[in-house]
Amino acid sequence: MLGSARADDNAVIGRWYSALLVADRGSLADMLADDARIRLQDVDTEQNKQQFLASMDEWQGAVSGADIRHRVESADNGLVTVVVCYDFPGNDLLTREVFALTDERITASSQATIAENCDGF
Repeated sequence: MLGSARADDNAVIGRWYSALLVADRGSLADMLADDARIRLQDVDTEQNKQQFLASMDEWQGAVSGADIRHRVESADNGLVTVVVCYDFPGNDLLTREVFALTDERITASSQATIAENCDGF
């Protein structure tokens, strides 16, 4: 059972980045729990689900022509840690993101930059 729980968590994370790449508000909304909290550590911001979805208008322009690659570092007890390369047309960025999942829905997410480029990813 633990193996399938991990596989489910990894599938959620894969769907998350696919939806994020195209700013698919409907899919992102479906994956987020109603009381989800999204923390962007670099800019000391925390958003609720509605605020995060509202930010997709601006994000859609930023992510145009970009690629998002991710690698799950660990998945244990509903916490999934992911290293992510955001490869924008003009620059790239490497982050570490931690997701809390319950019943295949994201209840919390925290993101912090670990490098100003994706060298070695």
